[in-house]
Amino acid sequence: MSTAVENLNMESLVNGHNGPHLNGTNGTNGTNGTTVITNGTNGTWAQQFLPPQLILDDRVRATKIENRLSKMILCGNTLRRVGEVFAREIENGLKERPSSLQMENTYVPELPDGTEEGVFLALDLGGTNFRVLLLELRAGKLVREDVKHYHISDALRLGPGEDLFNFLADSVLDFLTSENMENDVFSLGFTFSFPMKQHSISSGELITWTKSFKCGGMERVDVAALLQRCLRDRGLKVTVQVLLNDTTGTLVAGAHMDPDVAIGVIMGTGSNGCYMEQAKRVQHWEAKHDRVQDVCVDIEWGAFGDNGCLSFLRTDFDKVVDDNSLLAASFTFEKYIGGKYIGDLLCAVLSGLAHDRLFPAPPAKGSLASSDLSMFEEENVTGAWSKTAKTLTAACGVRMSRADALVAQHVARVISNRAAQLVSVCIATLLLRMNRPHVSVAVDGSVFKRHPRIRGLMERYIELLAPHHKFTLLGAEDGSGKGSALTAAIAARVAARSP
Repeated sequence: MSTAVENLNMESLVNGHNGPHLNGTNGTNGTNGTTVITNGTNGTWAQQFLPPQLILDDRVRATKIENRLSKMILCGNTLRRVGEVFAREIENGLKERPSSLQMENTYVPELPDGTEEGVFLALDLGGTNFRVLLLELRAGKLVREDVKHYHISDALRLGPGEDLFNFLADSVLDFLTSENMENDVFSLGFTFSFPMKQHSISSGELITWTKSFKCGGMERVDVAALLQRCLRDRGLKVTVQVLLNDTTGTLVAGAHMDPDVAIGVIMGTGSNGCYMEQAKRVQHWEAKHDRVQDVCVDIEWGAFGDNGCLSFLRTDFDKVVDDNSLLAASFTFEKYIGGKYIGDLLCAVLSGLAHDRLFPAPPAKGSLASSDLSMFEEENVTGAWSKTAKTLTAACGVRMSRADALVAQHVARVISNRAAQLVSVCIATLLLRMNRPHVSVAVDGSVFKRHPRIRGLMERYIELLAPHHKFTLLGAEDGSGKGSALTAAIAARVAARSP
């Protein structure tokens, strides 16, 4: 590590600054670049994480707003503290000690090597829409892909789990019938993007629903076995070969593009990460693994902090978002990052400023989404503000000025900066743990793909947090579809080698 990092002792980590900008950091609202330090130096390592300050003609208002947002501004010392907590939770989870990180063994023992062959089905469930896919692989290359989308109603997402899985099986039947292949034999990769306790590469129990799902009657139910039963009830010759989530699928799909990929990250509606861990470090095994060198571990970092270990990060605004969420008091970390929540966080902060008479009026509940936050940031990058003002006027019911738009853009910048910082801490911690010459990180999700600043911020912060560890952020497409089929092919390849 760099000298600046090495010189940060435990006292500075525990008591690290978690307030507004140190030593007069400066920046211009509406510019995209590195924070400038105005104390005559390049600034300390810890200060390089701070976003630009809010610049308004009304300096008193700007100062009051900065003070109100101060607990959301994280410097490097605070982030290193988060990293230390994350590393400790990783170890506890791997050793099956109490931890907010599930550290689930996915039983995926290796990554694509270019020999994957066959025709596979994939079922991708993770949101209000899901997909059935037919994918053909030849010598590791995808040569055919047929996809059909299906919508899941509120009644199915919130009703009995049995109804949901019957609907999934009906959709597979509909898809195969439309392809005139309902009598053919298939292996299926099931992407189930919810926390699971896996027993093998093709077996796992739902731990908890997330996002907009809350189906009943699913406690201790093996979701792969339930899907298998529903498929057989319809006379389909389809075997659920692989059960995985979209994060694992993203890692596998990324490794198909770049053999250096060893970390998978989702930054979309929710957020999660997985990585290739040394098999000997993983305590939980329910299958033979004497020949396994590395195995993919699903971290489930959305729940990081659910045990209170990140309480030093929580603000009043975060509490508002949590209290109004479908799954209150859970998925602490995801609510700082996920696209499902950052729009609500934007509403909460602007409402708080309105309460303090620092903003004209509060937005109506649910009137601002993550896409609006991204748009505010996009205008901020270019120095524009008119679309921001128009969106705010509609959301708040009050005409917004340029200054009001700049305030909202600054709030969006602070939220975005913190989200990028916290994801970067996790990735940097994994890079330090793996200690490989170079690691590519496969990332998928709408926040990563559509937010104008996130990627650049992540590249900057990961480098600061894991100096001398080379990495590449790789945009990975369709891990939940392509990755699922590739994993089914990997499982078939491994099975063929077994005695």
